[in-house]
Amino acid sequence: MTPREPQQLTLRRIPIDSSRENVVFLHADCVAFPGLGFRPLSKVQLSYDHHTAVGSLDIVRADWLGANEVGVCEYMFQRLGLPEGTLVALGYPGILHSTNSIRRKLAGARLTRPDFDEIVRDIVDDRFSKVELTAFVCACAQNNLDRDEVVDLTLAMTGVGQTLDWDGGMVVDKHCIGGIPGNRTSPIVVPILAAHGLKVPKTSSRAITSPAGTADTMEVFCNVELSISRMKEIVEAEGACLAWGGAIDLSPADDVIISVERPLNIDSQGQMIASILSKKKSAGSTHLLLDIPVGPTAKVRSMEVAASLRREFEYVAKEIGLHIEVMTSNGEQPVGRGVGPVLEARDITAVLENSESAPPDLREHALQLAGRALEFAEDVKGGEGYGVARELLRSGKALEKFQAIVEAQGRRDRAPDLGSYNFEVEAKRDGRITRMDNFAIARLAKLAGAPLNKGAGVEVLHKLGEEVKQGEPLLRVYSTTPAESALAEDYVASEKAIVQTN
Repeated sequence: MTPREPQQLTLRRIPIDSSRENVVFLHADCVAFPGLGFRPLSKVQLSYDHHTAVGSLDIVRADWLGANEVGVCEYMFQRLGLPEGTLVALGYPGILHSTNSIRRKLAGARLTRPDFDEIVRDIVDDRFSKVELTAFVCACAQNNLDRDEVVDLTLAMTGVGQTLDWDGGMVVDKHCIGGIPGNRTSPIVVPILAAHGLKVPKTSSRAITSPAGTADTMEVFCNVELSISRMKEIVEAEGACLAWGGAIDLSPADDVIISVERPLNIDSQGQMIASILSKKKSAGSTHLLLDIPVGPTAKVRSMEVAASLRREFEYVAKEIGLHIEVMTSNGEQPVGRGVGPVLEARDITAVLENSESAPPDLREHALQLAGRALEFAEDVKGGEGYGVARELLRSGKALEKFQAIVEAQGRRDRAPDLGSYNFEVEAKRDGRITRMDNFAIARLAKLAGAPLNKGAGVEVLHKLGEEVKQGEPLLRVYSTTPAESALAEDYVASEKAIVQTN
């Protein structure tokens, strides 16, 4: 064998969840070592015909992997799309030039469209390790992207993966930048818009820094992992869907980036704009309503910052050919009562069913958003959208449309149960609630297990301005395991001002 000539090895599937990272396993006595000289964490490439994947190497010193075998984690096995036992070529992937751009960005340099194209292509092709991907995320967060860099990153992200085409006509979407626990308006807004006849192919991310994304909560009701063809069928039949964007390969780099942003709790402005707008453009949207909540513990803390962010969104949207309307909303406290997938699903159902127990703030916020989005339609005049939305909700047409979408996507046979382990956060004194920490409540819900454990989360029992007595429960925390419940209790003990009274 000549130096660094690819070596043929037998593919072996290793049942390990690597959290969207390609990991390759070789035995320490592997026959590839003499010629290829691999070391732990080396980049290696597996290939067979047109199937290729790059991964980071781990060395095994146990007898569960043979010297003539190459093991791959579950994620890489799916990416390769080959059966176990296939003879694959193991070799070096070549030089990764895009890391030079990342180093330049870490030093504060400005990147160009070709730089972003190369980085995004390498992300989508799984050529980055988590270390390199983390460096890119942190470089963009540390040296925030200017507006033209955001345009270039957005176009680069839109340029890979699937792009939906709806054969002309208006295609509407609605999105919130997040940061407010329980603000689950999309499953209410989308069926209202679809009931009026608007086309709304709603694709959503799973949670990044929150205890639940729209996709996480919708998964309580139905399947959200739709193929492109199935998504189109549902939208043509019902006018709308509520799907996970990651399952249909829309702006696929985004979900890989999110896998690093989530544990780091990073959601930088430039990457957020590129993430949102690339997904909407890839989904074929022509009109987008964007909600920016503003509050002391929200992502956006002041109206001045909201105005600046609005201008950035408008600039990038115009450059990529997307009509956008931006609304600001009150982000002083959680919206609704539930924080976490099952609890949020309960609130959504109550609103759609016009139940007396429905959270009034969630209902009102959803109607405000739906009303504004309805005014995209030619038959709804400015200022009339709210009334149209309210009637569609009151009449039950929105609920009927929601149920039709759920059935079309595949209703769950049995919804997940609410966590059986729970405790309450009590008021420490008599008084009026003057402050609710959105970040702390979101973190509490995540420590309790949300969104991976759909029955975990926080139930908000009182809101700003309400009078409470000492010892009265303010929050109820649900977990599905005793360990997560204990972790959440420890956090409550260390955080003295999750909810403040005067």
